[in-house]
Amino acid sequence: MVPSQTRIGIIGAGTSGSYLAILLIQQGFQVDLFEKAPHPRTDGCGILIVQPGMQALHQGNPKITEKIINSGDAVKVFEFRNLRGGVINSEPVTYQENELPGMLVHRKAILEAILDELPPECLHFNAELASIAQTEHSAIAHFKDGTKWEGDLLIGADGIVSKVRQSIVPNVELFYLGDIVWRGIVEDNSFCPEGNFFVYVRGRGIYANFFHIGGGRTHWGFFIEKERTDSEIGKLQPNNTIIPPQELAKLPDDARKLIESTPVENIVCRFSYDIDPLPKIYDGRVLLIGDAAHAKSSTRARGMTSGWEDGLYLTKHLAESANIPEALEKFQTERLPIVHEYQRTSREMSLKIGRR
Repeated sequence: MVPSQTRIGIIGAGTSGSYLAILLIQQGFQVDLFEKAPHPRTDGCGILIVQPGMQALHQGNPKITEKIINSGDAVKVFEFRNLRGGVINSEPVTYQENELPGMLVHRKAILEAILDELPPECLHFNAELASIAQTEHSAIAHFKDGTKWEGDLLIGADGIVSKVRQSIVPNVELFYLGDIVWRGIVEDNSFCPEGNFFVYVRGRGIYANFFHIGGGRTHWGFFIEKERTDSEIGKLQPNNTIIPPQELAKLPDDARKLIESTPVENIVCRFSYDIDPLPKIYDGRVLLIGDAAHAKSSTRARGMTSGWEDGLYLTKHLAESANIPEALEKFQTERLPIVHEYQRTSREMSLKIGRR
């Protein structure tokens, strides 16, 4: 086993990085988790956690899954509707006794459940990465405030625009999936029942979904096809973040009114991006996990799940390998085919549902 006194640094305290930190600490490793924000970034909207994601969390720390189950709704039905509101297909979801359910839950509740299990002394805020260096036996992270960290392994869990990735596979470009996406959370006790996931199938360039996330709240997503202007290429957010009323009007009245009733501060707007599969996810003593390594379309709901799976696999290989280089090579050999398949099929599904 890689020695327990091994020092491991993680860049990015989102759901993947924070969960990995817990797993590594449970194995006795010395872990420092760095976050560039001044506090935990618990913002965000609703998340569908598929059953493999719940299983990945439960395998590492059952307390986390218990908190998530108490915070959201178990998935009960997927219902597909046309833009007139008619039901095309309804697929009920059933579970075996003692089987973990798929969950509909607020991202805030997910991250808080993970952070509750993390020793606070290992978490460092206002730590924005500036550069990375390596020696034969160490990795070094330099931060913008002039401080530095040096240890045995540095892990990038810093998302789709990962700065750590630049030191492993430089100049990775984001792949535009063709949509502007608005997501919001709104109080709702009538439109979307508990455990329901509604999908308004794409037509005339739009697509929408709604699902209840517990606590009398519903998450919604609204997607429209749009080419980026020259000034928007490379940006995460469009220049105009207002939902075009003529597009929103294509939804049935009840769905449209729910979106219109959402407070502006509860709405986020982004372009849809993923990245091409990377040829490698580590170099020397620097490694990528989660979206930094394999950002993908949301169509298969494997974003968070694959990040948590990364944590389980990496911890296993560190526990079973003689040294860090051996563990990273085994991790990459095992994970790359899996995450490449997630990326490929997620993108294929995105591009099939009506984009020009």
